[in-house]
Amino acid sequence: MFAFFKTLRKATRRAILPVAALALAACDPAALGNLTAGVGGSGPRVDASQPVPVALLVPRGSGRASDDLLAQNLENAARLAMRDLEGVQVDLRVYGTAGNAQTAANQAAQAVNDGARIIIGPLYAEAANAAGVAVAESNISVLAFSNNTTIAGGNVFVLGPTFQNTANRLVSYAASQGKDRVVVVHAQDVAGQLGRNAIQQAIANNGGTLAGTVDYPLSQQGVVAAVPRIKSTLDNSGANAVFLTATTSSALPLLTQLLPEAGVSPSTTQFIGLTRWDIPPQTLELPGVQGGWFALPDPNRSAAFRAQYQAAYGGAPHPLAGLAFDGIAAVGALVSRGNPNPLSTAALTQGSGFQGSTGIFRLRPDGTNERGLAVATVQNNQVTVISPAPRGFGGAGF
Repeated sequence: MFAFFKTLRKATRRAILPVAALALAACDPAALGNLTAGVGGSGPRVDASQPVPVALLVPRGSGRASDDLLAQNLENAARLAMRDLEGVQVDLRVYGTAGNAQTAANQAAQAVNDGARIIIGPLYAEAANAAGVAVAESNISVLAFSNNTTIAGGNVFVLGPTFQNTANRLVSYAASQGKDRVVVVHAQDVAGQLGRNAIQQAIANNGGTLAGTVDYPLSQQGVVAAVPRIKSTLDNSGANAVFLTATTSSALPLLTQLLPEAGVSPSTTQFIGLTRWDIPPQTLELPGVQGGWFALPDPNRSAAFRAQYQAAYGGAPHPLAGLAFDGIAAVGALVSRGNPNPLSTAALTQGSGFQGSTGIFRLRPDGTNERGLAVATVQNNQVTVISPAPRGFGGAGF
């Protein structure tokens, strides 16, 4: 059992660590605070008859090959989105941040001096916060690639998928299926605590019941020791669902194996995951994830974007590349309407949202985002969508 867990952890780390490292750095919930609240409301004036100056801040120049690779993918995806714009031209100006907050601030200020009407990027939370502060007085919005909601607000919007969005979609669906008494199981690290908070809020938002919470230290021994406590909490609370924050590269394989062995039957207790259970693909072979629920972007739209990128650049896009596509798509959609202030906070947060690389999304007034997600399950080692991603806001899942 443990040998299998260790083997899988090695495999999953090899498969996703480059992405995970970037994503964690992008969402590292340092106590940044939001220093940009209350600014960026009216937005700059834009002449739609001329190319719109857009700054793209990417982590190029850090000396890390992974940053340079992602930087190129982000630029590629942005230029791919520009090809799809109708009646709108974008003057894309690319600035390297070296993955550094001070450099990002300097480059953001330079971009505004160069005439940028909006900034797309940067990636890392500290850099995005610094960029927002640097241009706050210029009334310029920053659409950051981060998913760290602690930096969101004012003139800073985060484009990255958030725990809150995923938790709300899954809890809403679970409640519709009668799985409304939920025990939350989370690691004691910061990511686990943020995931727990998002799930608890989603339960409150959707009329569910928080039946209990169980935490564990991030170690094999800690996970093993938590299993009896999870079982006891489920039994004593009458819960009908267990919501796991664990990732495939950490505790998920062990939890989904040990809980059924301890008597937590997936046939009566619904297993739900806050993270993707289909990445890497070998996770789908785990017996414990069969029948579990997780959320993912619209598979059809995601596949179309990957195919479009592959045809244009001869390789698969980085998993975060689509965020740059989304930023350009939003700018193009807003400018095409002829509003002289198309990039104001009110325009950016219009309720109908935008069509992006993985489906619909919209920016919220608090600087976070909402994305149309599908709910999927694992059946016979394959992903099966059981609730499709909505095609517009106001439909299923919203």
